[in-house]
Amino acid sequence: MTTFPALAVERVRALRRMKAVAGGLLLLAALTYGLCRAFTDGNGIWGYVEATAEASMVGGLADWFAVTALFRHPLGIPIPHTAVIPEKKDQIGSGLAGFVQQYFLTNEIVSERVAAAQVPRRVGEWLATPEHARRLADEVSVAITGLANVLRDDELRDSLAAFADKRLRTLDIAGLLARIIDAARDAGQHQAALTLFLRGARNFLENNRTVFRSRLGEESPEWVPGWLDDRVFNKGFSLLQEFLRDVIEEEGHPLRQGFDEQLAELAVRLHTDPEQIAKVEAGRDQLLEHPRIREYLANLWDAVKALVLHEADDPDSDLRRSAQSLTIRLGEVLRDDADVAAKVEEGLLRLTEHVVHNYADDLTAVITMTIERWDTEETSRRLELQVGRDLQFIRVNGTVVGALAGLAIYSFAHLF
Repeated sequence: MTTFPALAVERVRALRRMKAVAGGLLLLAALTYGLCRAFTDGNGIWGYVEATAEASMVGGLADWFAVTALFRHPLGIPIPHTAVIPEKKDQIGSGLAGFVQQYFLTNEIVSERVAAAQVPRRVGEWLATPEHARRLADEVSVAITGLANVLRDDELRDSLAAFADKRLRTLDIAGLLARIIDAARDAGQHQAALTLFLRGARNFLENNRTVFRSRLGEESPEWVPGWLDDRVFNKGFSLLQEFLRDVIEEEGHPLRQGFDEQLAELAVRLHTDPEQIAKVEAGRDQLLEHPRIREYLANLWDAVKALVLHEADDPDSDLRRSAQSLTIRLGEVLRDDADVAAKVEEGLLRLTEHVVHNYADDLTAVITMTIERWDTEETSRRLELQVGRDLQFIRVNGTVVGALAGLAIYSFAHLF
């Protein structure tokens, strides 16, 4: 026995009610006709009633036969050209698919509907809503977590390590260092680094003053008195500290200028000197062969995976916030920038035309294959649930129209 969802159950009830109404009218016509034949002589007003009931019964029976013949054999009798839907199920599916393809899946109709839908603007409005952006970021995070857990770590670990090693070995490390030096000089960061180094040097000298004094005492001849060593050391140490202080405090100090010039010269050599470039590249390759670096590259996937999973799981992570921000920004662009929206819509229309042109047969084949898989009785049942209630009005109308026609014909025959 076929089971139906709630909506279908309600349609079954509605269909049964309409069948009861149509059947009741037909029964009323038959009962009236029988009573007239049994208890009246057919004259006078009873003649009109009998003729009306007879025609109503004929009209109701004819329309009952027509409606029933669509879905099954009337009274189970295999009359030719009845049970049309079960007998022609596959042809109906093929015809319906062809009808949909010819009149619905055309470039003109589909493109018109896509354009009327204003997809870029509506998608932009949805994405620009913070709540929707947050929900999308949550879904993307869940997808990332699921994908990361499905991927094979051993293969990805080796692949990522090989990729990183290859990219690093082909990297123009000399040019990169030169650009870093130029950027640092433009921002003045090289002088800040020099100042930091010199201050550290002064603190180091001051903290190790006794160590240096002891060393001087060890290297000084025995005949030199200790007071002289103290005086010489203190004087030299003070001069060195004052020199470092001057370099630290004077922005235009010659040592700073010389440091700047040397860095500029080094950047030029890193760009143009083959020997210097070769030295840097040899150092890069030697560094990549170091066991610690090899180990780091081998475990790079594990580090990346752990970072991504942590960021994806944390609702307040930078990854989540960035995803939400980018989503909102994308939505605002699609919503407010007419040029971008026009380009997106143009691309969507081209994609739609491509799908319709190349895959319309496959899309409509779904209708044909689905109906072919249906059981004939199930097909009749499904279609009757959809249109059967309205078809019962044909029976009702046939009964009523038959009655009016019979009354009109009988009246015309007796009045004229």
